[in-house]
Amino acid sequence: MLKFFSLGSGSSGNCYLLSTGQQSILIDAGLNMRTLKRTLQAFGFDLEKIDAVFVTHDHADHIKSVGNISNDLHIPIYTTQAIHMGINRNYCVTSKLTEDHVHYINKEETVQLGDFQITPFEVIHDSSDCVGYQVEANGITFVLITDAGTVTPILKERVSNANYLVLESNHDEDMLAMGPYPAYLKGRIRGGRGHLSNKLAAELLAENATEKLRHVWLCHLSEENNHPELARKTMSSTLRGYGIIDGVDFKITVLGRKTPSELYELI
Repeated sequence: MLKFFSLGSGSSGNCYLLSTGQQSILIDAGLNMRTLKRTLQAFGFDLEKIDAVFVTHDHADHIKSVGNISNDLHIPIYTTQAIHMGINRNYCVTSKLTEDHVHYINKEETVQLGDFQITPFEVIHDSSDCVGYQVEANGITFVLITDAGTVTPILKERVSNANYLVLESNHDEDMLAMGPYPAYLKGRIRGGRGHLSNKLAAELLAENATEKLRHVWLCHLSEENNHPELARKTMSSTLRGYGIIDGVDFKITVLGRKTPSELYELI
């Protein structure tokens, strides 16, 4: 069994927990320390006993607490060299990482951490560097893809590998076009180094999901340019066009931006 829950998913802060019972890791730590500690405790976990944090990229909503987690609690931080450099340049990281807690990883090279086998893979985004993660443990393959500006062959392959998938569904294209954002920001979001729209996420999933996929969580929804029901409706209707039925072939859940999900037991 593998346990999973989202502590938060969106521009206000991203953080996800995976636990085998023997080891527990966080993917990203974009929430403040008080929120991290309180939320983990509510689910029976202790931040001090987290074995490692794996970082997707160096934007503030993914790394806000990595310095404090590392330096105060002596927890190792794993990510690519370019992302590590970006973390220490970022204004929001007031407690800079020290060499004792920095662990470099390379894309497509698997890291063994107890029962976990963790493989980072390339994601295109306008950060210093960006990765998604394929996590294997206890015969289960869990894949996380967020902050992806372009659908690439690598993303398609990782979706096809997944038993469980966290997938960005950031914005509705029409809401973004008609919304209040300035033109430059709209261009950034829908550009090749921005974020996946509901439509692109749905097509990526529909074209690459396999029979072994059991559950998909839609993540990193925009507060201004999306709505949970709209993201779900776009996903479900696109899947139906490929003969895939939500709730029959696999389940779809939209993760809360500022609220934790339930604790899922992945089997």
